[in-house]
Amino acid sequence: MPMQASDIEKMIKAAIPDAKVEIRDLAGDGDHYAATVISPAFKGMPKVRQHQMVYAALKGNMGGVLHALALTTSAE
Repeated sequence: MPMQASDIEKMIKAAIPDAKVEIRDLAGDGDHYAATVISPAFKGMPKVRQHQMVYAALKGNMGGVLHALALTTSAE
């Protein structure tokens, strides 16, 4: 069962409360999304750590229910 964009956004905001999150459905199938996540919590972190924080927020859904997520992160 595909994930809804709103569910992805809720999960990210639950783990990173100050984040600004934008989710785009890339294929219209609920499996392929692009996400932009901007949070002051990322300040001073390398991109890989920022991405790990977002993936952790998805609680194991990445690679399962959520097939693909193109991720862009920033502290500002």
